[in-house]
Amino acid sequence: MSVPTLVAPVMGTTVSIDVRDPTIGADVLGEAVAVLREHEARFTTFQPDSEIRRIERGELSVESAHPDVREVLDACRVLRAESDGAFDAWRHDRLDPSGYVKGWAAERAADVLRAAGASSFALNIGGDIVCAGRSLEDPWRIGVRDPDDAARIVLVVGIGAGAVATSGLYERGEHVVDARTGAAPVTWRSITVVAPDLASADAIATTALAMDDRGPSWAATRYGCEVAAIDATGRLWTSSGIPAVRLA
Repeated sequence: MSVPTLVAPVMGTTVSIDVRDPTIGADVLGEAVAVLREHEARFTTFQPDSEIRRIERGELSVESAHPDVREVLDACRVLRAESDGAFDAWRHDRLDPSGYVKGWAAERAADVLRAAGASSFALNIGGDIVCAGRSLEDPWRIGVRDPDDAARIVLVVGIGAGAVATSGLYERGEHVVDARTGAAPVTWRSITVVAPDLASADAIATTALAMDDRGPSWAATRYGCEVAAIDATGRLWTSSGIPAVRLA
């Protein structure tokens, strides 16, 4: 029996879902993508009628918004405090929680797979991955690319269950900046975070990149997190517990 896979456009990128449980049907994968699209509609900054844009314009209070919006904005406030303001969903009177939302929404989609009984799967959204069901002896292997060469893998991270997210400037330009200064990072080209869940991995990687110089060491102090970072010279730095790393 074949195992279900799915690739679909969502959130301005592509999601791919690989489920290794043949009892899980394609309809479950479709439900997971539908969850992503529901959150995309609620949190997008590109549609004027999204809840985020309505809050930004003062037409909708946070208290009256969907509970998911309140949860996300509460998490963004925590990140702002923990990063001393380097990460801030509110900047120049614009509300943009996208630095947190993608990983958080991917975890909600993964919850659909778990609820349906999927025990072994990988959900990849724009290169950030939540996965489950493998052993440390035969883990999911996730490559981290060279910021200057998309065809070159700098290291491979192996995890049985959890999440991996990378934040960098090499594809979308200076889209990550320190909210306090508006400056893009100059010390680090990319930061990869391994965490128990993708909401944490994605948000911490983005926040660490915005913090620039001390970002990787800060990220490594977050609960359950290990870090790999590539600096402006191409040097690789990793925290002591980064799992199953090998140089390619």
